[in-house]
Amino acid sequence: MSLSQEQVKKIAHLARLNVREEDLDTYARTLSDILDFVEQMEGVDTEGVEPMAHPLELSQRLRADAPTEPDRRAHFQRIAPAVEDGLYLVPRVIE
Repeated sequence: MSLSQEQVKKIAHLARLNVREEDLDTYARTLSDILDFVEQMEGVDTEGVEPMAHPLELSQRLRADAPTEPDRRAHFQRIAPAVEDGLYLVPRVIE
């Protein structure tokens, strides 16, 4: 599929892109190549191919679910202006 400069201008306008006149030929050629590739991919027989979540069959590296920093909540709440039941109290914003 070959795109014209006018079609590229229209696409650029719809996408709110500013494309310079001297770049229209390059964009038309590049977009046409992309559309040709998509058209070529549509012709591939994918019958019987299972969809994959990821192209590589790798397992995730897992780490232990353990805290990596010390619990300093008591320290920070000691310097807070107002705390109640372990929660920070803030002034009401909406009445």
